[in-house]
Amino acid sequence: MNAPAQAKNASVFRIDSFAVPAEARDAFMAQVQDTKDFLDQQRGCLQNLVLEHHSGAERFNVVTVVEWESEAAFANAKTAMMEKRGMSGFDPAQFLSALGIEANMSNYAAVP
Repeated sequence: MNAPAQAKNASVFRIDSFAVPAEARDAFMAQVQDTKDFLDQQRGCLQNLVLEHHSGAERFNVVTVVEWESEAAFANAKTAMMEKRGMSGFDPAQFLSALGIEANMSNYAAVP
């Protein structure tokens, strides 16, 4: 196995799917962009994508995919994000609920 493949196998992927009502899209996407900008600056962030559904019948219309180089990089970024949100008073669960957004958030690892 080559070095890039080995690195990919150690990666942690955070994949979040959101069912966003049309009327909540602008507020939601503004928050997603703020989160993306912050995570892009964190050590160990290998890629950070925001994807919007364009075809087919699907309940979840926005997906975010962040690849971290390791479990430690993911944990450090999560701690930093929680500190940022604590200082600003932003409550993600309350934000999603107020906008009627359904979320499915999970961590994944590559299958060797």
